Amino acid sequence: MKRSTMKRAAALLAAGCMTVSLAACGSTATSGSSSTASESAPASSSEAASESTTTSEASSEATATGSGKVTVYMPSPAGLADKLAAAFTEETGIQVEQFQGTTGEILARLETEEANPVADVVILASWSDGLSMKADDKIVSYTPANADKIQPGWIDDDSMLFGYSASAVGVIYNTTIYPELNADWADLADSQYADDIAIPDPEKSGACKDFLAGLVTGLDNGEEIMQSWADNGLTVPGANAAALEAVTTGEKGILIAGVDYNAYSSIDDGEPINIYYPASGTVINPRPAMIMKTAPDMDNAKAFVDFLFSDEAQQLVADAYLLPGRTDIQCSNRTNVADIPQLPTDWDAMVPVADETAAKLNEICQ
Repeated sequence: MKRSTMKRAAALLAAGCMTVSLAACGSTATSGSSSTASESAPASSSEAASESTTTSEASSEATATGSGKVTVYMPSPAGLADKLAAAFTEETGIQVEQFQGTTGEILARLETEEANPVADVVILASWSDGLSMKADDKIVSYTPANADKIQPGWIDDDSMLFGYSASAVGVIYNTTIYPELNADWADLADSQYADDIAIPDPEKSGACKDFLAGLVTGLDNGEEIMQSWADNGLTVPGANAAALEAVTTGEKGILIAGVDYNAYSSIDDGEPINIYYPASGTVINPRPAMIMKTAPDMDNAKAFVDFLFSDEAQQLVADAYLLPGRTDIQCSNRTNVADIPQLPTDWDAMVPVADETAAKLNEICQ
């Protein structure tokens, strides 16, 4: 049912009385926690666990020294990054220097530092971008601690990308404007949603970019669906934070491909929104942690990756509304992996079209 002007006004008024608290991939921060605290499809965790015999030897050696530092580049939520860094330092004595930013910002920083590498460990919010780093020979193979417990498909064939956490995208909607909503992806092109749909900028949001790649490769009519959204007035407010804010404030009623952990966090903060995963499925996007080939502190990098799959770190992931990378850690504050409908996800097919599809979405929405 098309909303009334009165509902729109009510939504905007309600939003004005609420505090928006966003832990989004669109936020950027730089911090040092020492003081403030193949292009191949992913393989099974059991295959990866058997590939390397160095699971903990190097990391144990690094941990035992309790010296030096490790430099980690990672996306939001910033609160999670800080907690992981503080917990790692407390356990090992190794200081963590951080750069926090979007996937695009992290990749841009790596490019500018290519002549003088700084990062030891890089974490992205996009599996396809991680595979691109692998193809460019920028990362090394390693088998982290608890590799046998990693979610199936969240570690690649060569044990270079380690999905320590994941997010999925769904449809986030303002409940003041739409008390209930369960439209599938194609249905969001209906005229009742005209000029009321938004999407994060896929050239700034790795999660959105990978979702669009999954949509056009996983559904026969994926490209047509994307075009139909544009024809129905789809707007691109910005990266994840700006896109979510457009819905929490009531400026737009519906966010297509909104990152789920942002939604769950905002719901707990009292924002008038809800989220669901359309019946035809979505993309669960593992967040790859990778050890740089040029890591200045290689042993400490391995120790940090080991820590990411520890009980403590995985519980911190769950508490931050992300999907844990281990199968034996479940969330109580959000939908778990088994209950999220998924599109057919073929990363071999998705990686070559991801950047092109993201650019096309922005072009047709202008």
